[in-house]
Amino acid sequence: MAMPGSRLWSTLYGAVALAVFSLLLFVASVLALIVPGLSLRRRLIRTLARIGLMVLGLRISVRGADHLPQSSCIVVANHCSYLDGVVLKAVLPPRFSFVIKREAAAYPVAGLLLHRIGSEFVDRGSLGGRQSDARRVVRRAEAGHSLVFFPEGTFTAEPGLRRFHVGAFVAAARARQTLVPVVIRGTRRSMPSGTIVPRAGRLDVDILEPLLPGPERDAAETLRREARRRMLACLGEPDLETSVSAVPEASGAADRCS
Repeated sequence: MAMPGSRLWSTLYGAVALAVFSLLLFVASVLALIVPGLSLRRRLIRTLARIGLMVLGLRISVRGADHLPQSSCIVVANHCSYLDGVVLKAVLPPRFSFVIKREAAAYPVAGLLLHRIGSEFVDRGSLGGRQSDARRVVRRAEAGHSLVFFPEGTFTAEPGLRRFHVGAFVAAARARQTLVPVVIRGTRRSMPSGTIVPRAGRLDVDILEPLLPGPERDAAETLRREARRRMLACLGEPDLETSVSAVPEASGAADRCS
C-alpha cells in the first residue's frame, strides 16, 4: 500500500509535470508559428524538447551516436509511448522530418507544431490515401531528406515489438538511403499508454549499426527483417509479430545493443 506522503508527492509531481509539459507545448507552438526558417524552428524545438525532459526528471542516456551518418538517412525506432517522438526530437540532429499518422495534424496546438517543423503526414485509412502518401514520402527520401519512422505505426500497453509496416524500408531501398535502427527503452514505464503525465526516470536510446539496402528486388523486406532482428536483440521485449513470449533479461538485452 502506498504511503500518504508517497501519494502526495506523486500527485504534486503529476500536477507540475502536466503544467510544465503544457507550457512548453504552448511556447514551442508559438515559436514554431513566428520563427522564420524551417532549420531554425527545428533547432529551437530540439532545445525545448531537451529542456522539457530535463525539467521533468527524465534523464536520457544515448549509446551508439557515432553510428548515425552525417549524410541523409532513414531512422526506424520502436514505439512505446507518446514520449518517443519528444525523445528522438531531443536526441537526433534537427535535419530529420518525422513521418506521422495524418490524424495528428488535427490535434489542437500539437498539430500546428508538427506542421511547422516539417513533419510528413501519412494516411492510414483509405487505400488511395496510403498509396499517395507513400509515393510522396519515397520522393522525399529520394531527394535526400532524412526521415524518422515508427514502423509499428502505433503503441499499446503490452510490452513487445509489433509488426512493422514496410513503408520506411521501401523508402530506404528505393532511395538507396542508409537505414539506422534505433531502440528506445524506458518511455513505456515513464508514460504508459492511456496516461498523460510522465514519471521521472531514465530513458535509454541505442542507435544501432546502420544498414545499407542491397541490389536485390526484395531489398525492402531484407532491410525490414534485419532491422527487426537487431532491434529485438537490443530491446529485451517479446516479438509480438510471432507471439514469442520469452523476454530476455533487460541487462543482457542492453549488452547486445551496439
